[in-house]
Amino acid sequence: MAEMQGGGGEGGKKGGKIRSKKSSTRIDMTPMVDLAFLLLTFFVLTSTLSKPQTMEITMPEKPKENDKPPEVNEKKVLTLVLGANDKVYWYVGITEPQAKAANFSKDGIRKVLLEKKSEIRDMIVLIKAMDEAKYKNMVDILDEMTISNIQRYAIVDITPDDKKIVKEAQQQL
Repeated sequence: MAEMQGGGGEGGKKGGKIRSKKSSTRIDMTPMVDLAFLLLTFFVLTSTLSKPQTMEITMPEKPKENDKPPEVNEKKVLTLVLGANDKVYWYVGITEPQAKAANFSKDGIRKVLLEKKSEIRDMIVLIKAMDEAKYKNMVDILDEMTISNIQRYAIVDITPDDKKIVKEAQQQL
């Protein structure tokens, strides 16, 4: 592994001073490089790469021109409007709704979802995002749907009526 090389040091003249032999050390790095590559290949081959986590969303088929949207009892519809500043405005029904505000905490929208799920049988949740809402809010509300085990929900476009309802709710706060 290591070797010593001797060299020089003897006087060149007669009667000259005799010097001690100087030795230089040389370390063979081959075994250490072999060990490094062996460890590297071991860790690469035995490690598992993290798989990206995705949410599966089943998108509906595009309706044909003659198809009517399905009839839904408005008492079974819970609408969630994602607003600015991580706020969620929710209301039940379609005609004359009164919106209330919640946040993304466990005592916020999750509590509302669980209560409404126990009250309303076959509930359908409509998720609508305002322009001020963040992408994170959409991901958070989809997570809440999974946590609350709500199977029937749809992501739909926001209407001017929804914006008006949210504006009225903001004024009441």
